[in-house]
Amino acid sequence: MTETTTAAPPRTAVTWFEIPTADLARAQRFYETILGQPLRAENFMGENMAIFPAQEGGVSGCLVEGVHPSPHGTMVYLSVDGRIDHALDLAEQSGGRVDQPKTELPGIGFVARIVDSEGNRVGLHAIF
Repeated sequence: MTETTTAAPPRTAVTWFEIPTADLARAQRFYETILGQPLRAENFMGENMAIFPAQEGGVSGCLVEGVHPSPHGTMVYLSVDGRIDHALDLAEQSGGRVDQPKTELPGIGFVARIVDSEGNRVGLHAIF
């Protein structure tokens, strides 16, 4: 079967992401703490995961159990609008560390990078 090239372009280049975890429960607590929102536990085809919240039609992703965390993989930025300083404090209190402090991107907002409870580098983003 041949793929058609006349389809409309995607609304966004990113549609789903997965963050590997050595300890899913620990990672879920970490992300729920820094984001201030619950993640939804799921089992998909025998794989345990925790799904990040998203608006309908928005980009989401999950934590995946038993996959090898790494500080060298793709960088995902999570939204922490209005609470980037608090999220950085909570990351350190929850077993992570700040890898890059809050930095202003003129006209875009603020970004920072953390190393999560599993050893993954993850970005945080907040609009002005």
